[in-house]
Amino acid sequence: MFTGIIEEIGIVKEIRHSGDSSFIKIQAEKIFEDMHTGDSIAVNGLCLTVTEFNNNIFRADVMNETLNRSSLGSLKSGSPVNLERAMSANGRFGGHIVSGHIDGTGIISDIKNDGIAIWYTVTAKPEIMRYIVEKGSVAIDGISLTVARVTGNNFSVSIIPHTAENTILSYKKSGDVVNLENDIIGKYIEKFTRPEKNKSNISMNFLKENGFI
Repeated sequence: MFTGIIEEIGIVKEIRHSGDSSFIKIQAEKIFEDMHTGDSIAVNGLCLTVTEFNNNIFRADVMNETLNRSSLGSLKSGSPVNLERAMSANGRFGGHIVSGHIDGTGIISDIKNDGIAIWYTVTAKPEIMRYIVEKGSVAIDGISLTVARVTGNNFSVSIIPHTAENTILSYKKSGDVVNLENDIIGKYIEKFTRPEKNKSNISMNFLKENGFI
């Protein structure tokens, strides 16, 4: 599990595509402080497993499913990427619950300055937008962000200079594809409150009667 607080920006050193799978090699610094083979690292919001590492470069294998659902396939040698280690049991929960299993991609449709802030508008498909809630949480390329505005087919976030400087958002431009992960809590609530499809005994009345809403 991750929290969407990016620890550092890494650099893709190599990415190779083969028949059924691919691999990526990324250079970094901070995340190597306690790295072990088998660790989970979020790369632009995607949970990848470290298969080997040496000299501040780690390798992770990537399945076709991951390439098809994400923007990872567009990366090349030299591309910057957001990196976050899995949350430790004694760590601070600075963002929100991020699984590292993205729901799909969106396209940055507009970027504009607003004083010290920068507004990013992202256009996404209906299956993504249904879970986007104003003032709710969303992970964009693994970054925990608060949704500032929602319209029919897009949403906007407003970021502070620190976020721009310490993530790859500062490299983004209109038309770029980004990985999106919806707030997992909203997806579970929807699942549990639709008993006609999942045979669950949990309903809106059940939640009200037991003081959850």
